[in-house]
Amino acid sequence: MKYMLIMRATDETYAAYQDIDFEQVLESMGRFNDEMISAGVLVAAEGLDDAAKGVVVDYSSPPPVVTDGPYGETKELFAGFWILDVASQEEAVEWAKRAPLAGPGSKAEIRRVASIDEFPQDNEWIKKERAWREATGQL
Repeated sequence: MKYMLIMRATDETYAAYQDIDFEQVLESMGRFNDEMISAGVLVAAEGLDDAAKGVVVDYSSPPPVVTDGPYGETKELFAGFWILDVASQEEAVEWAKRAPLAGPGSKAEIRRVASIDEFPQDNEWIKKERAWREATGQL
């Protein structure tokens, strides 16, 4: 089963890490990623750019409204993620507990990634997606 570890951070988190050397961040993340690669569980991992450089598309009413970051009303921001292929949610939790850079305001949300096999296989859109995944080597 695949699980996404969604790393969330607050202003407190960013403040706590503003004086940490970036090479130290790369070292700790690199070691953690290497452990997951060696264990055969890492599928993907990405960090995200500063939220102030992003935008939000709000679909509350037509037409959608686009707002530039930073997002004053947001208490936590999505900072990055890992996707793991593990046997259980408990195993995903154990990996999350070992993640580097844990500290004030840091959280990991763990969510199972649904498989294409869980959707109706006779649906035309599922058939198209399955064909695309097969053609691109994702299945």
